[in-house]
Amino acid sequence: MAKKYGPKNNPKSPNFFSFLLILALAGALISLFFKPDGLSMGNTSPEKVSISEVLQKYKNDELVSIEIKDQQIIAEDTEGNTYESTKEFSATIKDLGLDNLEKTTTVEIINTSKNKVWINLLIGIAPFFLIILLLVIFSRKAGNMGGDGGPFGFGKSRAKLYDKEKHNTKFVDVAGAEEAKEEVFEIVDFLKHPKKYQKAGAKIPKGILLVGPPGTGKTLLARAIAGEADVPFFSVSGSEFVEMFVGVGASRVRDLFKTAKRNAPAIIFIDEIDAIGKHRGNGHGGGHDEREQTLNQILTEMDGFETDTSVIVIAATNRPETLDKALLRPGRFDRRVHIDLPDMNAREKILKVHAKNKKLDKKVKLKEIATKTVGFSGADIESVMNEAAIASVKQRNEKVFQADLLEAVEKVSMGPEKKSRRITEKERKIIAYHEVGHAIAGHFTENCEPVHKISIISRGQALGLTWFLPQEDTYLNSEAKMKDEMVSLHGGRIAERLIFGQTTTGASNDLERISNIARAMVMTYGMGNRDTIGPVVFEKKNTIMSYDNQGGDLHSQEMAAFIDAEVKALIIEAEDRCTKIIEDNFDLFTQMSEDLLEKENISREDFMAYFEPVKKEVKTEKNKEGKN
Repeated sequence: MAKKYGPKNNPKSPNFFSFLLILALAGALISLFFKPDGLSMGNTSPEKVSISEVLQKYKNDELVSIEIKDQQIIAEDTEGNTYESTKEFSATIKDLGLDNLEKTTTVEIINTSKNKVWINLLIGIAPFFLIILLLVIFSRKAGNMGGDGGPFGFGKSRAKLYDKEKHNTKFVDVAGAEEAKEEVFEIVDFLKHPKKYQKAGAKIPKGILLVGPPGTGKTLLARAIAGEADVPFFSVSGSEFVEMFVGVGASRVRDLFKTAKRNAPAIIFIDEIDAIGKHRGNGHGGGHDEREQTLNQILTEMDGFETDTSVIVIAATNRPETLDKALLRPGRFDRRVHIDLPDMNAREKILKVHAKNKKLDKKVKLKEIATKTVGFSGADIESVMNEAAIASVKQRNEKVFQADLLEAVEKVSMGPEKKSRRITEKERKIIAYHEVGHAIAGHFTENCEPVHKISIISRGQALGLTWFLPQEDTYLNSEAKMKDEMVSLHGGRIAERLIFGQTTTGASNDLERISNIARAMVMTYGMGNRDTIGPVVFEKKNTIMSYDNQGGDLHSQEMAAFIDAEVKALIIEAEDRCTKIIEDNFDLFTQMSEDLLEKENISREDFMAYFEPVKKEVKTEKNKEGKN
């Protein structure tokens, strides 16, 4: 059934059409410039002379050849000049005296008078026949012009039919999303074995919405469904429905569902459905009319009067909050499959999938890489493996080593190193103390993530970095952890102020993150002062074109003053804590900063080595106290 859909969009048809158009133009040119009555004998046009003059030249033996064509004489003399009689004659050759065989002149008689009328008629009407033929071909082709470049293809669907010969993605290729695979596997099984579900009274779901952050594998899962399902699979992007002409998107939706119903059972996959599925009725007109008409047509096709269509619609989006409520109700998208960022076990499985076609060293530990990629999506992990392979090729290694993978993690996470960036010695010193300030402040807090690496080598837009890496996946943030994170973010500014007596613009991003954390604690999470603020949410949902985003502020001007004061108090509290931590460990702070200036990088192992003597001293003091 699927093969019936493809030939309609044959890419070779426009070339054949162009060939016919060129042929018609050539015929028209021939009809304009070809003269059936004329005969060219050389590159010069013949001279018009009387019949008697031609005969006289013949008698004087001045001619080389004579042609008698349709009662007209055309002659050529010994010097290459041509002559043509000015009028036709009705006399015979004998009457003209051209039957003298002793002459050396060649006499040739070409009698075409009988066919002259038909030749002129055919040449005259040939272009008109070609034009009529082209119109017939063009009219037939117009009915099938659903391709991208066809003049009548505006309202035709641009969905692509999944080709199993070119793509062979299966569920085994999708790692780290076991629950999501289980949800969609039921759909594939339903299409393959519908009778066992029908016996139980189960109906096929009409729509499945794949929801998740970018890069988590929504489109990959859809390709796996296409590879597993033995039914036609049509894929299209949401943006391909919308055009500048009103009604085109709705026409494409009708054509897509018409084709899918004709090939039912079938699957339609719409990627980035939020391009056409946003909330309606937001009070704006103009450009939104086309999008809303397209959405209305999708709603009608998914749950209209036709209920038994055996067409399943799968859509993907990373912004489900922007979708229209009518699109999400039962009867349309019956299921919502969430694909979250992978945890440590899932990341290890994804690494193994992308390592199949790469030569890894035997000492490579993918589990260690999985622990260092917290917060990475499936696309990020694929990029890590690819960057590691590229690095091994650059170094002319036949295998990918653990060092290549670790460097790839840092490159994908923070960007490539920019060792060529010229930084003055004074700026290098400021950057070194700034980054060590972050590390020291974060290390001496209870809830901050462990320090993974400190570097003063520029990466991306950052002049230096302090990388805090969590040891395990977490899904909740406590109030104490958010406060400790603000303390570590203050470390760079406090270090600059203590050493150089002033701060620089390098801490601008730190201040922005500190302010965002403090404001979220007060306005979103109810972590402000109970007496002045209380456990109240003052921040509106950050949705696009949503009803929740309409209206004014959710608090009064008096409450806004309390909120600002509470946010400032949290920031000042974190700043004071950070200052005390660095002042209490000032010698360690300065020593580590000087070492960083020399080494440029401090790993986690080197960082923890600074605290080993401190731990031994603490243990010794405790032992002495126990003996006493």
